[in-house]
Order: sequence, then C-alpha cells, then structure tokens
Amino acid sequence: MTNGHINPANVPDIALKDGHSIPQVGLGVLRIDDDGVTPVVESALEAGYRHIDGAAGYNNEAGVGRALAATGYNKGAARETLWVTTKLRDSQQGYDSALKAFDDSLSKLQLDYVDMYMIHWPTPFDWRSADTWKAFMKLREEGRARTLGVCNFMPADLKRLYEETGSWPAVNQIELHPTWQQREVVAYCKEHGIAVEAYSPMARGADLNAGNGTIERIAEAHQVSPAQVILRWHIENGTIIIPKSVHASRQKENLDLFGFELTADEHAAIDALDGPTRAGHDPATFTYA
Repeated sequence: MTNGHINPANVPDIALKDGHSIPQVGLGVLRIDDDGVTPVVESALEAGYRHIDGAAGYNNEAGVGRALAATGYNKGAARETLWVTTKLRDSQQGYDSALKAFDDSLSKLQLDYVDMYMIHWPTPFDWRSADTWKAFMKLREEGRARTLGVCNFMPADLKRLYEETGSWPAVNQIELHPTWQQREVVAYCKEHGIAVEAYSPMARGADLNAGNGTIERIAEAHQVSPAQVILRWHIENGTIIIPKSVHASRQKENLDLFGFELTADEHAAIDALDGPTRAGHDPATFTYA
C-alpha cells in the first residue's frame, strides 16, 4: 500500500509516528544528471515504484518533475499514490532561506506538496537546524510538506534538535549497510519512534562481496542475486531503503524482494559483517551543497 492505496509491486508501507505511511522501497536518484533522471524515474514508475527520493543538492529536481508531469503522477488521484521526498541544501538552512528554497524545489518538481521534506546534513559545526525546523513546521502546517525528516543525524544531533524545538523527526535517513550498521544510531531512533531509512543500502555495491562470499552463498541458496539478499535483510529489519539504479531491469530486481525470506542463521551471518568503515561521509564534519 502507498498512502492507503494498493502498491502495484506489493511493497509494504512503514507507518510513521506522524500518521503517514511511506513505501518501504523507493528509488534513489543521487548522481544522475538532470536530463538523465527523467527516463530513469519514468521507468521506475512503470516498474511499480511509488516512492522517489530526491534532493535539491542532486541538481536534478527539474528532471524528476518532468518525469512526474509526463506520467501524470504530479496531480490528481495518481499523485496520491506516490511518495516524493526532497531535501534542503545545507547552504540554504535557516528559517527564511529554507522557506524560499522549498518554494523553488516545489516549482521544479511541478508539485503542490511533497510527502517528505528533509534536512540533508546536520552540520553541527554550523548548526542551523532549529531555525530550519521551525520553517519546516510552518510548511507542514500549510500542508505543503506532509512529513518532516532529517538525514545523517547522530544521536547528539537528534537530541539537540528535540531540546531546541520540542520535536522529533519522523524519519532519519542514514548510511546503513551490512558492513556499516550504525546500531547505536538505529537503537536511538527506535527508542524515540523515528523510522530509519538507509541510503547506500549495499555500500554502493561494495557489500555484494562482503564476508568472503557470505552474501553470494545466501543468494545461491535462495536462487536470487546478492543485491536482493542485502535488500531483503533491510526489509526484514524494518528499514526503509532507496536503492539507486538507472537500468530498468535492475530497478525491477530491486523491487522483487518478497518471494523469499532469510533464515535466522542467514540474518546472523549478515549481522556479523558489521565493520568500522563507512562508505560515505562523516556527518560530524561534512556539508553537502
């Protein structure tokens, strides 16, 4: 289901603390240029995706918007079946600047509202999240951003946001994959009712070969791909995932996760792959866009 509607790919929804529900599998569109993203989103919608995860900092919101308009998913009944996320550029954090940036994103996406608006990075060294969040709450009150989330927030960032605004985000999108499981962050989110969303759910492909053949052996046992094994592990953990693929066949494969289940031993084997090295950036020091 998607926002109360049947999802053509049978992707389950994750219920959020704010009363909304998000499809557990979405399409990520990082590192796809503005022209190239349009056919990628169109093929994903055709494959049955009903969740698109974008960002102003990806510099392709207009291309996503063209795909939504061309397929009719930017308005009417079709729009209500689709979940669209976008994110604020770090350089536009702050109350007035966030409101202005949101208007720009909405115009490029050719939408009347987004399902989720997110702070992209916490930038604790230049903290503006509290003022930004107050702008986000105004957008939610206006019905133009239905769910509010954050990305890359560590427990200290989440705690500070709550102390300064009295509000927890509904979702925290973090780097999460078998070799970087961030268990303390996940536990903190669960403790406070924050849904966890994984980007780089396969460590940009690096985890497909993790554990000296562990993933491949599990895949062989179920007659599925290594990618499907990792994505299924996320699904069974209750994590929202946004795998990226520009290829229609791979997009379909990444949705085809509901015809098999991992055993307890297989879960334990994947859990044991956790390690000390992230594939992406450190939220304590990084800023994006």
